[in-house]
Amino acid sequence: MKILQNASLKDHNTFGIDVKAKTFISVETIEELREVLKQNYSEDILVLGGGSNMLLTGDIDATVLHIGLKGKEIVRETEEDVFIKVQGGENWHETVLYTLENNWGGLENLSLIPGNIGTAPIQNIGAYGVELKDTFFSCEAIDMQTLEMKEFDNSSCQFDYRSSIFKLAVKGKYIITSVTFRLTKKEHRLHTNYGSIQEALDEMGVVNAGIKDVSNAVIKIRSQKLPDPKKLGNSGSFFKNPVITVAALDNLKNKFSGIPSYQVSDTEFKVPAGWLIENVGLKGYREGDAGVHKNQALVLVNYGAATGKEILNLAKKIQAEVYEKFGIELQPEVNII
Repeated sequence: MKILQNASLKDHNTFGIDVKAKTFISVETIEELREVLKQNYSEDILVLGGGSNMLLTGDIDATVLHIGLKGKEIVRETEEDVFIKVQGGENWHETVLYTLENNWGGLENLSLIPGNIGTAPIQNIGAYGVELKDTFFSCEAIDMQTLEMKEFDNSSCQFDYRSSIFKLAVKGKYIITSVTFRLTKKEHRLHTNYGSIQEALDEMGVVNAGIKDVSNAVIKIRSQKLPDPKKLGNSGSFFKNPVITVAALDNLKNKFSGIPSYQVSDTEFKVPAGWLIENVGLKGYREGDAGVHKNQALVLVNYGAATGKEILNLAKKIQAEVYEKFGIELQPEVNII
C-alpha cells in the first residue's frame, strides 16, 4: 500500500491535468482495499483506475483510491470457450494482447483502448462494432460500505450504450475488483464490416483474416486517427455518438444530405459526433493548450498546460455550436470531476 499527501495526479489521468489530491492511496490486494475502505468509510472517495475516462477540473479535496490489483487466470474451459478472470488493475490493451497470444477471440476490436480492466464495465467500452458486454461474463465488486464482495452477471449489469448499472443505479457504491470474460477458442466470430477495418485489412494484404489481423487493423486505424495519450494528453472519445429517432434523422437529411448514420434499432439511428463537430468547423480548433484533435474531431486534447476547466469550456463551446446548427445535444462520454 502506498499513501501520499497533497499528491499530484498528473501522471494518473490521460489528459495530463496537473491537479492535486488531498490524499492518494494505492492498493494492490483485496485485504488492503478493505482496510482503506474501513478506515475511510465516512469520507468521500474517488476511485481511480487508469485515469482514461475522466476530466479533472480542480484539486480533489478527498481521498483518491488507486486500484492496483493484478493477475489473470483461467477459471473454466470448454471445448469452444475459455473463461478468464482478470483483476481490476490490469491494463486493458495489455490484456487484449494476452488473449490474442493465446488465440482467444472476442476482444480484438477493442485493441488500443486506454484504461484498466476494472473501469471498463462502468461505461461498457466499445469500438468498431463491438462492446464489452459482448464478451463479459461476470464481475466481482466490493460494496464500499459493507465491504462484502458481490458478483454481477451480464444481465444484472444492465449494459447500454456507454452505460451500465455502475454508472447509474449503483454509482459510487461498488468498486469492481475483477472481470471474467467468455472468449472463443476456435471458430472466432470476426467483426470486420464496421468503420474501415476491411479497408485496413486490404491495405495490409490480408486475405483470410484472423483475430490478430483484426487487432492489427484496429491498431493501425486508431494510431492514424487518435493521439497517443503518452505524447498528447487526451481521453479518447470525449462525446457519445448521439442516438436520434428516424423522424429526426429524416429532418436532418433534408437539410444536410451528407450526414452519416448507423441504424441501432427499428426506430433509432446513431449519428457520428465527430462528423457533427467537424461540420461546425471545429476540427483542429484550439484555444490556448486546449484543442480539438486535427485528425479526429471527437477527441479533445491537452497540448501541454491546459487546465481541466479550459478543456471543459471548449467542450461546452462544441456542444453549443453543434446544437445551434443541428439541434442535437452532445453528451460527454468522459466523467467530469
